[in-house]
Amino acid sequence: MADSRDSRASRASRDEPLVLGIETSCDETGVGIVRGHTLLADAVASSVDEHARFGGVVPEVASRAHLEAMVPTIERALKDAGIKASDLDGVAVTAGPGLAGALLVGVSAAKAYAYALGKPLYGVNHLASHICVDQLEHGALPEPTMALLVSGGHSSLLLAPDITSDVRPLGATIDDAAGEAFDKIARVLGLGFPGGPFIDKAAREGDPAAIRFPRGLTGPRDAAYDFSFSGLKTSVARWVEARRAAGEPVPVADVAASFQEAVADVLTKKAVRACKDNGVDHLMIGGGVAANSRLRAMAQRRCEDAGIVLRVPRPKLCTDNGAMVAALGAEMVARGRSASAWDLSADSSLPVEETHVPGPDHDHVHEHELRKDNLYS
Repeated sequence: MADSRDSRASRASRDEPLVLGIETSCDETGVGIVRGHTLLADAVASSVDEHARFGGVVPEVASRAHLEAMVPTIERALKDAGIKASDLDGVAVTAGPGLAGALLVGVSAAKAYAYALGKPLYGVNHLASHICVDQLEHGALPEPTMALLVSGGHSSLLLAPDITSDVRPLGATIDDAAGEAFDKIARVLGLGFPGGPFIDKAAREGDPAAIRFPRGLTGPRDAAYDFSFSGLKTSVARWVEARRAAGEPVPVADVAASFQEAVADVLTKKAVRACKDNGVDHLMIGGGVAANSRLRAMAQRRCEDAGIVLRVPRPKLCTDNGAMVAALGAEMVARGRSASAWDLSADSSLPVEETHVPGPDHDHVHEHELRKDNLYS
């Protein structure tokens, strides 16, 4: 049974920072409220149904949906947490990476609330937030932590000695992200959008060994920590097309299970290797694809065999949400990190090394650019 609001609040020390987080990097309007490492509210308004008929996220549709949902979602979060806006110690918001228009809605709202309330503003990194959210589930992150982040836009291996100031990229996808591949294969199989949950469900009735699909970038000369799912996606699509061209039925469950097996195999093998190579005994998995049941099971088995402690948040905290932004914001406040300046803007390509965007009093100030070539990246 879920904790009641009163029991959650009673566990949270009143001396810990109380932070509201806003997440609008893609199609989810997420607002979370965190006190220290305790989640008090996690309100989400999704526009996924509006994008489903297009088979993918439409940036302009997402931006307009954020505008409509922002104030009601913030009000719902405050009500769920049982607090007033004036009680907050800070406001955190995803400054990037993500869809530029969608990010701007969240950043504008956060600046307005923070300025009106006289509270510090923290523009934080979307990927670092995905790592930090695990503190709401399993307590403080060990330092360093290895993180495997897998979603519709990212497949990354990150080493995090300090989640608020030191996150180092070890590897990333060179083409399709894992979540993007799930969406495309779901479309090939005639399943729904987003593809991850539909393929996971179909795969439960299938044989993961039925078809041996390729494992990209796993050769001895390939980059140890990078990912590639484009070849896998093409292989699955051609296999399905060949069956249909021959007038044979497509075993959807077997294809889904075999495809899912290939993705989970590559992700977990590289993540465990990264832990061993870097002497890290904890692996955190986050992002929307972390909700996949086969990925979680395979990661658990391989981590146990390697003596690595696996940390995976519950599925709702793996997808984009405001709780993860609030969690990182609370950590910024607790560690005395500098707040962002009032001219904070969105950066659709904010590098993961920049866990947050500090104000002008900081030694390094990130230049925020909105260029024509990254508006809808």
